Amino acid sequence: MLKSLATLGINNAIIKLFIENKADKKELSVIYATFFWLFLFFSVLLGISVFIFSEAISVLLFTDEGYNLPIEILALLLPWIVLNTFWMAIYNGLEFFRKIIIIQIVSNIAIFGITLLFIWNGDIKGGLLSVAVSELAMVLVTYMFVRKNQDYFKFDLQRIISKKYISVIRNFSAMALLSAVVAPLTLIIIRNIIIDTHSVNQAGIWDGVNRLSGFYMVFFNSGLSLYYMPKLATLNSQTEFRTELKAYFKTLVPLFAVVLLIVFLLRKIIVDIAFTPDFFEIKDLLVWQMAGDFLKIMTLAFGFQIVVKAMMKEYFIIEFAFNLIYLVVAYYLVKTNSIEGVVQAYFYSNIASLTMVLVVFRKVVFGRFKQT
Repeated sequence: MLKSLATLGINNAIIKLFIENKADKKELSVIYATFFWLFLFFSVLLGISVFIFSEAISVLLFTDEGYNLPIEILALLLPWIVLNTFWMAIYNGLEFFRKIIIIQIVSNIAIFGITLLFIWNGDIKGGLLSVAVSELAMVLVTYMFVRKNQDYFKFDLQRIISKKYISVIRNFSAMALLSAVVAPLTLIIIRNIIIDTHSVNQAGIWDGVNRLSGFYMVFFNSGLSLYYMPKLATLNSQTEFRTELKAYFKTLVPLFAVVLLIVFLLRKIIVDIAFTPDFFEIKDLLVWQMAGDFLKIMTLAFGFQIVVKAMMKEYFIIEFAFNLIYLVVAYYLVKTNSIEGVVQAYFYSNIASLTMVLVVFRKVVFGRFKQT
């Protein structure tokens, strides 16, 4: 939540403006300066606030103020997290996908090592501390690559904020703000509902399902952010978007279906390797989760277009409706179906969001089907 609040759509906004102005080095410097100073100021302000209220946040999340140290470290690192996002957005705009992939691989190896070390020496508190420290590792890894590509990052960082780009930043930041607050808050509330109605162990199993889901979803989300979203930013007509949609559903959707099938067939082996025996219930819950993830991948085909074109009204309605449906349905189903009811709620909320984007893009979808 803090990372999303600190960056507030900076990646999407920079990519859009970079593609529109990539031939004008002078204008790019103005864009970079505007983003840099705005988000630096906001992240410092947010970091100070979080640092001051770290104990209260610790109580909110863990019902114990003794976990404030990782929160304070994360607060201090927020400006650096913004800088790292800034660098990666420039790499993305330059379409240096190979470098981005290498940075992500190296960063994740470093994070894996840090996490193991901290958990080995500090148990739960060490694990939480590693979450914060890992952010610094990501910044340092990215910086090593930025130093080697200084020519692409040399721009006049004049102390100005261009008003003409404020509206673009405002739109993307507003959309990012909604997701940064509503989505994590929904998960926190659902977690607390599970704890209150069942037990903390059941909440842990549900979180394990989300973690496993996030493991394979991150590959597709990263790929979509690296290629699909910048591609959509260059499109200027419904016909072009329709063509891109056709390619998406012919290649990415079937590929994701194959990945889900493999995970489902090997779920017992994967769960046994990734979790302790206390998490055996995950094997039976994955069906609903994977069905919801499959629907989400189809929804993202349209969702990225909503983000790129800054369709704020549609974004707010769909994002808010998804989380509200998820929360309400989970609240009722968890009482009768335990945590299976929560993953069922996730599936139903994805049906709702897919239906909504199809309604929004009904002319594009109808035209695509008409052509075929």
